[in-house]
Amino acid sequence: MLVMLEKIYFLLLLFVIITKCVKTEILDDCNLPTDLIKEIQSYRPTVNRIIDSVTKGKHKGKVYNELVDFVDKFGARVSGTKNLEDSIDYLIELMKNNGISNIRGENVTVPHWIRGEEYAQLIEPRRTKIGVLGLGSTVPTPPEGLQAEVLVVRSFEELNQPNVSAAIRGKIVVFNYQFERYGKSVQYRSSGAAEASKHGAVAVLVKSVAPFSMYTLHTGYQRHQTGVKKIPAASITIEDANMFQRYQDRGQKIILKLNINSETLPDAISRNVIAEIRGSQKPNKIVVVSGHSDSWDVGVGAMDDGGGAFISWYSLALLNDLGLKPKRTIRLILWAAEEPGFIGAQAYDKEHKNELSDFTFVMEADEGTFTPLGIEYTAGKRGGCVLKEIVKLLAPINATKVQYSNSVGSDIAMWAQKIPIAGLLNDNRHYFWYHHSAADTIDILDSDTLDKATAVWAVVAYVVADLRDEFPREFEDISKLTSVSLLNKLKDAQQKHN
Repeated sequence: MLVMLEKIYFLLLLFVIITKCVKTEILDDCNLPTDLIKEIQSYRPTVNRIIDSVTKGKHKGKVYNELVDFVDKFGARVSGTKNLEDSIDYLIELMKNNGISNIRGENVTVPHWIRGEEYAQLIEPRRTKIGVLGLGSTVPTPPEGLQAEVLVVRSFEELNQPNVSAAIRGKIVVFNYQFERYGKSVQYRSSGAAEASKHGAVAVLVKSVAPFSMYTLHTGYQRHQTGVKKIPAASITIEDANMFQRYQDRGQKIILKLNINSETLPDAISRNVIAEIRGSQKPNKIVVVSGHSDSWDVGVGAMDDGGGAFISWYSLALLNDLGLKPKRTIRLILWAAEEPGFIGAQAYDKEHKNELSDFTFVMEADEGTFTPLGIEYTAGKRGGCVLKEIVKLLAPINATKVQYSNSVGSDIAMWAQKIPIAGLLNDNRHYFWYHHSAADTIDILDSDTLDKATAVWAVVAYVVADLRDEFPREFEDISKLTSVSLLNKLKDAQQKHN
């Protein structure tokens, strides 16, 4: 099953890579009915109650404090580990203690890869230790390590040039690509090892996928390809990748000793965690708020995705405490095993495929919980116009922007042309400074900011779930935005999996 999920993950990743840059505001000529605008405006007193309660009242600071306790207690929460499952048990009890009901876990089979000791030693042209961080699912080096000459390339195009390809066999390939944006540059992390292995490389080192570094190492998932020899793969810092480039440009020989100890254990059982505020009039119609519970093994996953998970479950606690029960059900989903390939989301899609037609709106917070600016969404223009009116209610916390994006969320991206989806639009310009690194700690988050993000999440979920009419189920013409053939491949892969 996981092999098929891995293929689906890669297609989703390609979709994100191709479409990540398409973000725009297209709402200059909204013409919503006057009665709908008035209905949305009528929620202002309720919205003010929500905002005031979490930014000034009894709930102020609670999201941050609970998240601090959580990450201090559990730290990193890696797919397949007992620590992740213990943290899920803790979350379930925490939600119960905060008045949330209808809590359940749905089992998901997940991969279990663990990191061992890692080091790299530059032998020539000088001797020095090099920071190295194995990429997720990498195979280990031999126990004694491996020593080889280094060849630096800047792109896949350069890798495939005949003169370069002929020189690769037996060498360690270093990818020193030019970072443009995460959605484009991540291809070197996800596919670099497999592509270099086709040319006979013995290992791969990938410049960390980040726009800024203070000698920071970033890990992340990397994909093996069927029929291609698996070789060790790790990240190095931007600084060291550039140094290797300078050595090579000077014509200096580079020799490196690399030792990576990692192990892939048998698949394990994790859980998607689900809870609800049951709808008062249309309980079978569902609005989803979500984040993912797992993290990488460096840092403590406070940002990715502790913040997103906590504003999601706390939104239900907040609405419940205020006695706000919308017409439709608001469902919380904390996804399992997002980091190794959206595995919990794929399992949920398969298990609940007959229910998805009743999902009216799906939200995921997985791109930071920094200063909230509003909402980004994938839906048709009418849906965007509805959201534009809703976020006007968030003026007290200056979160009134609405932005169209055809790459919202990670776990929920597969539903982009089936269900209206949305993410938290926030000032995450520094998100990739910390992403998948030891720097993902609670110190990069802020209590007041998390309160405001929770307010955005709770307000949008509540109003969409309580409006008289369903959220518009229409979409932009995807053929104008991205590769239809790619989406067809994704659809075919999902059908085979199902």
